[in-house]
Amino acid sequence: MNPDQNVGKGGGRGYLVGGVALIYFIAALEIVIMISPFAFFFYSVFNPILLGLNRWSGTRWLTAFFLPHMIVPPTPFLVGLRVLGSVLFIAGTLIFLICAAQVYLGKLLKWGVASHGFYALIRHPQYTGLAMAGTGLAILWPRFLTLMFLAVMMLLYYLLAKDEERRMLRRYGEPYQAYLERTGMFFPRLSGRRAAARPLRLRNAAILLVLLAGGAAAVGFGLRAYTVAHLPLETTDGIDVVSILPDDITIADGLLQSAERDPLVAERLRSMQTTQGGRTLAYIVPVNYVMQGMIANTGPEWMLFQRHQTLAMISDYIINPIGHLQGDHMSHMGPITHDSPVMKRRIIFIGVQGNQPLRSAAADFRINDTRVARFFVDIHLHTNEVLEVQDTPGGTGWGDVPTPMF
Repeated sequence: MNPDQNVGKGGGRGYLVGGVALIYFIAALEIVIMISPFAFFFYSVFNPILLGLNRWSGTRWLTAFFLPHMIVPPTPFLVGLRVLGSVLFIAGTLIFLICAAQVYLGKLLKWGVASHGFYALIRHPQYTGLAMAGTGLAILWPRFLTLMFLAVMMLLYYLLAKDEERRMLRRYGEPYQAYLERTGMFFPRLSGRRAAARPLRLRNAAILLVLLAGGAAAVGFGLRAYTVAHLPLETTDGIDVVSILPDDITIADGLLQSAERDPLVAERLRSMQTTQGGRTLAYIVPVNYVMQGMIANTGPEWMLFQRHQTLAMISDYIINPIGHLQGDHMSHMGPITHDSPVMKRRIIFIGVQGNQPLRSAAADFRINDTRVARFFVDIHLHTNEVLEVQDTPGGTGWGDVPTPMF
């Protein structure tokens, strides 16, 4: 029995909740928009918000990321979480669409109240579907700001569901009370009877919001600490190295030594140490790694919003998580020959400075540190030949938009 079908959503309440949900999904779907031709228009509105949050140390964490987005997840736990993100998003979207079709087709064809399918198990399956899809998106695009919006959206859906049920009880009485007692609110009821519905006071709602947001933030920071602790990261010749493909960390020492023997590279590294201090962080990536533009502006071909492959790329990212976990989120490498991309690696050098001493490689990923891309080097894996040395402009392929660190 679907309350949405019988009683209006309380006028402004429904619009408020719908508006917050829309804002959440727009923020979470940044992952799609930023690689679309509409990225410029989106960031003309959204980036000032990100930059405003990024300006203050107390709010900068909201623009940071708490799970791996660029590197191949290096532990079974992070692999499972990545797959779970896709599963939750797809399953939640399907549940929402099925229930929406059931409700609105029922209205159109006058089938009566929706009491079958998912509605026979839970009272608000559309909200459950949206919460699942939202959680999946928060895993797929793990910005703290998305996580906070998700907490607010879930609270508002809970409040709206409680309000709908109170009004349904006033209208339908005992039949709806029986429905409440045999079904769960957002999950199937396993046993027991439901207690009588009680209004949720404003003070209690505020406490619940603090608990939800605080709990979400705590989970996010815990996941971020776990991610940083398990990055494929080591220090070689005073340079901290992180690899996009976990196996590349085993060849990091040889690649760096080859790079440092090149006079142009050695000169740039000396200049970085002389002018900036701090630490030097180097990303080892395949030369045609599609997301390298998030690390540095390495050329227009890695500004994904110019590639006009948005639907194919994002559908593959969501629907084919196993391929991404195997490193298939590179562009097509073609046949393996001496000159093919698979035989080359790109090292992107980043200067890192912090308000507090940077005593370890893990400190390179502190949220309040300053990170500036300086240059990149292309090296052949077999010959160790330096193929190219090129300075990078400021920012990333998306300008000054805060992007993932790992």
